[in-house]
Amino acid sequence: MTETTTVPAVSGAETASEVDVRIEDDAAPLVRLIGRTLRDSVRAGHALPVLRKPAATVAIRSHDTPQAATITFGSGVVEVSSGVTAEPDATITVDLNARFAPAEAPSGDAELAADALLALSPPVPDWQAAAEHFWTSARSVPGIPDVLVAVTEGPDGLEQVVLGEGTTQYLIAGAPETLAGVFSGTDDLLAVLSTGQLGVMGTLSQLSVMVGASWKVRYDV
Repeated sequence: MTETTTVPAVSGAETASEVDVRIEDDAAPLVRLIGRTLRDSVRAGHALPVLRKPAATVAIRSHDTPQAATITFGSGVVEVSSGVTAEPDATITVDLNARFAPAEAPSGDAELAADALLALSPPVPDWQAAAEHFWTSARSVPGIPDVLVAVTEGPDGLEQVVLGEGTTQYLIAGAPETLAGVFSGTDDLLAVLSTGQLGVMGTLSQLSVMVGASWKVRYDV
């Protein structure tokens, strides 16, 4: 059995048909991450000719962990499964904390590898829209603070979005593109925090909950 999400393509001649992205039941984190990223591409109308490729397989391997997954293209049906069980047409070793950036030269079909990387690089939404999406998903996480405050510095000075209401709050501050990456699930919250690109204000227990919320969005669970 697989978990299936059929995402309607955007309008236009090039995007007339749907793309069906499928992942396994009880999928591993890497499979969920790839599946969510490909669905984001479909929603944005990004790389749809790639996603509608005829039969082709691409293995995705993590450069610093044993994680691996296989993307199988099939004329509008894209399946993501754990591991690499057969000889793929292309293999790409990537940095999972750098938006699937290649860590070394791909093997196999170079053009197919480039196409797969394109499909795995959907545009990141506006930071405010990403924050609202994050908050909608995060509200179901036990222990989530009542209020999320996102702060950035825009061309006219400080800008902020306040989501929720109540007595407890958590603040996250960073550049617009940094906030967009974290709130959309494109980037891992803990990995970005470790680089010093984000500032946070809250308790350690709140941070733990926020990390869980970020994983919920990142892995679409």
